[in-house]
Amino acid sequence: MPRRRKGKAGARKKRNQTSADSKRHKSVQEAAVVGDESPSCSSVLEGDPQRPSATEASSTSQGSWRPLSTTITSSGALDTRSDKGDGSQDKEHSCSSEVPSPETSCTDLLATQLDLLEQFLLCKYEMQEPILKDDMLKIVGEITQDQFADIMKTASDRIEAVFAVDLKEVDSSNHVYNLVSKLKLPNNGRVYAGNGLPKTGLLMNILGLIFMKGNCATEEDIWKFLNMLEVYAGREHFIYGEPKKLITKDLVQLQYLEYRQVPDSDPPRYDFLWGPRARAETSKMQVLEFLAKGGDTVPSALPFWYEEALRDEERARAIEAVRAATGATAGHDITAPASSTPNGV
Repeated sequence: MPRRRKGKAGARKKRNQTSADSKRHKSVQEAAVVGDESPSCSSVLEGDPQRPSATEASSTSQGSWRPLSTTITSSGALDTRSDKGDGSQDKEHSCSSEVPSPETSCTDLLATQLDLLEQFLLCKYEMQEPILKDDMLKIVGEITQDQFADIMKTASDRIEAVFAVDLKEVDSSNHVYNLVSKLKLPNNGRVYAGNGLPKTGLLMNILGLIFMKGNCATEEDIWKFLNMLEVYAGREHFIYGEPKKLITKDLVQLQYLEYRQVPDSDPPRYDFLWGPRARAETSKMQVLEFLAKGGDTVPSALPFWYEEALRDEERARAIEAVRAATGATAGHDITAPASSTPNGV
């Protein structure tokens, strides 16, 4: 049967009916996140009949992304697909009534395996439980080691493109894995203590927006972007909590963002810049790679920002080389901007 799509109206409901439909900013990857109450991890191992749909990465043109919708379904997994009109939905419905070919059946099986593995990995992260290879093998069924490696890599890549967490083996003797935040946010990317999904992807998107806005984004720019993700100031979000507190207080206090008043502005207006910890823990190139991966493209497809990121990389290498040659201590911020970028990124 064709999967039932959630409408935009669901985004206005409470946690058990949260949904979002993302639209792309002209120059920054935007992923909407949708979800319901947290699932139990055991339901994945048992085979939840309401399995999520497969992820379909959107293709891109140079310098921009096509609209993409990223969903965390009620089962806890990702559903990422290009926005389509009613015609494509009719096509989906008509195709579902056709007798599947062996090739189609194989593709559907692969999609199911990927979906269930994504759901399982996110659930384990949310519940702060170790991820065992044996449990992952139970999810995907009887397949070869090479097939399992391919499926695990694809599932982890799709999660990474949304949440900015990497699947890493933390205990090779017992084959134990964990999803690890790309930035050293507290609680492995959750920011707040307790269970929950990572905030790292949201922060990486904001850093990308600041970068692409000339290294300084207005508060209006930030909320215009976040509203496209159906993330609103003062409205509780099932992943991010109260977003304004997270962005203007928590991430500022953690020094990942700088939130400064525009001089002589009346009424007061504010800008966002990269904070010192963002500059220390990531780079423009890494942020661009994250944005490009989410848009199914490569950083060089965005030449203007790619060239700026390359210049920063070359400058950082040059500073490191000088330090190595002179024996200088690491007391200075090597990721600090060149004089041509006065906004501090």
